[in-house]
Amino acid sequence: MAKLALVLLLFSLGMAMQLVQSTKEDPEESRLNFYFHDTLSGKNPSAVEVVEASITKKSPTLFGLLNIFDDPLTEGPEPTSKLVGRAQGLYGSAGQQEVDLLMAMNLVFTTGKFNDGIYNGSSISLLGKNSAMHLVREMPIVGGIGLFRLACGYAIARMHWFDLTTSDAIVGYNVTVVH
Repeated sequence: MAKLALVLLLFSLGMAMQLVQSTKEDPEESRLNFYFHDTLSGKNPSAVEVVEASITKKSPTLFGLLNIFDDPLTEGPEPTSKLVGRAQGLYGSAGQQEVDLLMAMNLVFTTGKFNDGIYNGSSISLLGKNSAMHLVREMPIVGGIGLFRLACGYAIARMHWFDLTTSDAIVGYNVTVVH
């Protein structure tokens, strides 16, 4: 009886492992390039402040400030460039010595590869530190859905344009994602 129980247990574990494994035998690597347009100014901002700590206005890094956003993603840096998706999420000022943002963002693609439509409806999730005052930053890709299900990888962000008065920004993203 103990042998039968052991055989059944091993069989069950083997079946469970098959269910957990990805259906893809060979994961793909995709490289995506696009621009993130974060607009805090004007009549129709794409990012808004939702909360600030009591010390935020006294802090040189705006520590404790939290913004939520729904920013356009485009093929090129011009605001009139072809829309390929939306960046939706939040960023909060989490550094007291320098401007370090905690980013939680979904990159939701509405067109794509970017011309043949295969990324449409798929998204990539990014969660991590964004050292906003650095010209180039690296952030982790922690997941995704649709074509990017079970994604991992990294995003390299490069400041393309920044307005010191309004804090509006255009950031180029180069994303490498394994899915």
